[in-house]
Amino acid sequence: MQKVFVSACLVGNEVRYNGTSLSLDKSDKQWLDFNVALTVFCPEVSAGLPIPRAPAEILGGDGRAVIDGAAQVVGDDGVDVTKAFINGAAQALRICQNQGIKYAILAEGSPSCGSQQIYDGTFSGNKILGSGVTAELLSAHGIEVYSQHTAGQLIEKLTQL
Repeated sequence: MQKVFVSACLVGNEVRYNGTSLSLDKSDKQWLDFNVALTVFCPEVSAGLPIPRAPAEILGGDGRAVIDGAAQVVGDDGVDVTKAFINGAAQALRICQNQGIKYAILAEGSPSCGSQQIYDGTFSGNKILGSGVTAELLSAHGIEVYSQHTAGQLIEKLTQL
């Protein structure tokens, strides 16, 4: 059985900063057609951030820069939440390593989970190429990261295994 790590907000859990959820582009029924076990997790909530919470963006880079200590994750209220984001990412990595998880589906755009794009740190709605803290840490340790928009690629891959 393949195990897939998935952002809690993508399966209907209302854990996003504003107390809402997102959904996968592919229907949940498709996951039932495969021998897949989902490990559902929210790095931000697991690190102790409340719901709701101030929206946060990475200032001065992307997830790699945050991990390297060259950038910060800050809420639009000015509160530095970098430590919580790093803590949540470390918890996510431990879970993946302990469970032998090779694949993750994370919420695109998030300063934790964005895999292709994140917001630019100006709270203006502009996105830049880059990854969030959790996505970067998982990728750096060999875990393939997909978003809700690219989950279909993972489904295709799993059908070929």
